[in-house]
Amino acid sequence: MKTTHRDNWRVVISINPQYTHVRISALGFTGLDSDLDGTLAGTPFELTVVPRRLGDFGGVSMGDQLVSNDVDGDYRRRCEQMLAAYLREPHVRSGRVEVDEEHRCSHCDMRWEELTAAEAADDSTNIDAHSSEGEPVCCDKAIDEFRAERGIPMPNWAGGAA
Repeated sequence: MKTTHRDNWRVVISINPQYTHVRISALGFTGLDSDLDGTLAGTPFELTVVPRRLGDFGGVSMGDQLVSNDVDGDYRRRCEQMLAAYLREPHVRSGRVEVDEEHRCSHCDMRWEELTAAEAADDSTNIDAHSSEGEPVCCDKAIDEFRAERGIPMPNWAGGAA
């Protein structure tokens, strides 16, 4: 059936300099130029911070799956810890953890799509009279599994009379 893949974990923080007059050096921009020693003022802006890979140990690097039995959980915890640390800073007003999610079929690895209610009611977009909302559209195996779980009659894949 449907599998979920998560990638590109990140922490997004909102900095509101108009209230705090944050020193630029507080954001980590130090020693680049004497002009960067000023203060930030103006409208709020967002900053995105990407965590270090789980398998990055400085001089040694390996795949995340080799160092974690729960890659998604470990990234989520790492990002939540980062966010908690940022939220303690006076110039950070809010933040959130974001991740890209992609749903794929476990049988054919195609992007997961399902029939909408309108598509299921439209004879031109469904397989047979038993097509229903939520039915996958990627492959025969996914459709068969969906219907078997719900007690819906199987499609006639052979093409003969049903």
